[in-house]
Amino acid sequence: MNAVVTVLPGDGIGPEVAAEGVRVLRAVGEAWGHGFEAREARIGGAAIDATGNPLPDETVRLCREGDAVLLGAVGGPKWDDPDARVRPEQGLLGIRKALGLFANLRPVTVLPELVESSPLRPELLRGVDLLVVRELTGGIYFGEKGREALPGGGVRALDVCTYTTEEVERVVRAAGTLARGRRGKVTSVDKANVLETSRLWRSVATRVMRDEFPDVEVEHVLVDACAMHLIRRPADFDVIVTENMFGDILTDEASMLAGSLGVLPSASLGTARGEGGGQLGLYEPIHGSAPDIAGRGVANPLGTILSVAMLLRHSLGLEEEAREVERAVERVLAAGLRTPDLARPGETAVGTSAMGRAVADVLLA
Repeated sequence: MNAVVTVLPGDGIGPEVAAEGVRVLRAVGEAWGHGFEAREARIGGAAIDATGNPLPDETVRLCREGDAVLLGAVGGPKWDDPDARVRPEQGLLGIRKALGLFANLRPVTVLPELVESSPLRPELLRGVDLLVVRELTGGIYFGEKGREALPGGGVRALDVCTYTTEEVERVVRAAGTLARGRRGKVTSVDKANVLETSRLWRSVATRVMRDEFPDVEVEHVLVDACAMHLIRRPADFDVIVTENMFGDILTDEASMLAGSLGVLPSASLGTARGEGGGQLGLYEPIHGSAPDIAGRGVANPLGTILSVAMLLRHSLGLEEEAREVERAVERVLAAGLRTPDLARPGETAVGTSAMGRAVADVLLA
């Protein structure tokens, strides 16, 4: 197979972890005889500095022309003025919209080697293997925003949360399809006791699951209860589907099950490109740009490397290669390699490049 992957290194530790993702992608190409071409483009703060635009037209073009997109991270204190009209995060939201990506898949699996890295008791982590499907195009992140001066002083700010029937249908449908290939259970998360958008969400989710997925078990859980249950009984969850902001928050919470944000990947997917065309997707670790450790060579690249596995699986249809990347990560962890975020007190840690090189070496062995 020959494929073009557009690489968006971004900001902070993004270029460091993206480089290790590309290293592993090339190792897969060498081991299985595939031709992978990596084309870099700017996004986020790096793009603002170079062009004044967090998402240049050239970046969008390269992403659309490629077979998949690998992203590092965006943002940092240099561009962190809350009153700025142009911000790095606009690049991330913009590329998701430009590529028509509406379902963000965030798997959370607790590897036996990392149980002690989690703040939770080991018995709570036994059997945890869940997938969060987060809606990406609607909700409060994309709604109308504004500020207005109040008589006598002060300011009123607004962020409008909106959802349409179609937006809810397609992400719930994606969750139901994924659940059929797993343990056959979907948990739909909302705030239907308070929010009108959540009442629409629940009614649409109920109908889609009843009419199209009668073989899949479904439950509806309020977001505050879900946040509690993720800590109290995380192994009970299979596929969680929820709206944009709830999914953003819940997956950061769920990362503590796995021991660190640094080990969790994600895939943002849209509709298939046609018969045999695969899905154009954007793949990224769920961690941020971590500017406090940028340039020090200590960032954990495993979230990016596992995002490469998802890229191989969902956009390129290379299931065997995806599984081998995941197994390679498990093997280096079983061998005792740890980046600083995973290392226990007194345990020797390796750097970003050493961890990436170790995974690539397993694939090439």
